[in-house]
Amino acid sequence: MACLSDARGRRIDYARISVTDRCNYRCVYCMPEDGVPLLGHSEVMRYEEILFLCGALEELGVRKIRFTGGEPLVRRDMMSFLIEFRKRFPDMAVALTTNAALLSRYAGELAALRLSGLNISLDTVDPRKFREITRTGEIEDVFEGIGAAIRAGIANIKTNTVLIRGFNDDELLNIMQYAWSNDIVPRLIEFMPLGDDVWNREKFIGATEILAIMSRHGEWLREEGGDESEEDPPRGPAKHYRDRETGRMFGIIEAVSNHFCATCNRLRVTAEGKMKACLFGHAGTDLLPLLRLRDMPALKTAIAEGVSLKPGDWEDVRDGKLSMSVIGG
Repeated sequence: MACLSDARGRRIDYARISVTDRCNYRCVYCMPEDGVPLLGHSEVMRYEEILFLCGALEELGVRKIRFTGGEPLVRRDMMSFLIEFRKRFPDMAVALTTNAALLSRYAGELAALRLSGLNISLDTVDPRKFREITRTGEIEDVFEGIGAAIRAGIANIKTNTVLIRGFNDDELLNIMQYAWSNDIVPRLIEFMPLGDDVWNREKFIGATEILAIMSRHGEWLREEGGDESEEDPPRGPAKHYRDRETGRMFGIIEAVSNHFCATCNRLRVTAEGKMKACLFGHAGTDLLPLLRLRDMPALKTAIAEGVSLKPGDWEDVRDGKLSMSVIGG
């Protein structure tokens, strides 16, 4: 099997693919209140094109694919696509990131797919604040979805919480208690400066401050390794901590204060088929024409050439004009 690597020798074996730019929420840290321009139907990768892309990635040595959005479960026939994906790629690790609002409908089918991980965005457990952060939606839908996923037996469920000062920092322990009570490992993510119309340094809470807060509620010991257990050595972004007395764990993704560029093993493909070797980079490799031509040799060459241009550090490319809904969460 080929090995996909960049100019600095980082092995790229993990791809995040956005299946849609649409979402049923308008989260304050993700997009402006009036939303972002949406792609037209013809501009979005078709399911067969995504499957063709996955075939190229597998031949290039990618071992894990995570499907994201927007919100992936809002796309019509998403479950049929995932079932077909599992048939074609039985050995590929597949994961999903979701806001869980629609999860209760699909939990049983997702469990049958043998997901390697299910990441659930959970930025509050307070109904009023949930409506404030998401600008729409009801927290009970999320709770029902998480409960359904647990009952269905989906393994390796994590919650992802973007901590924002003045929005949800006062709920830190409540969010973690909710996760622990459901045998889920909560992960806390530093607020990333993707869009300057959304991000504000005064709202940023770094890992050092998080650990200082948590030190008042336990004796937390750093766990070895990252959070991608199938990797050897682990190269996932989260640093995990375990309480000496209770054994409870939580993770911190230091996306800003101690970003993990040196060990980054991933690439992203947006819903319109643009491959981004770096989350913060504006430039991307347009794969859609090659996907529509089904030109496998040219597609693999384009992917390899795009990966070879992966920057050494996100500060090299960050410009403050991006939003997670466009990139793919």
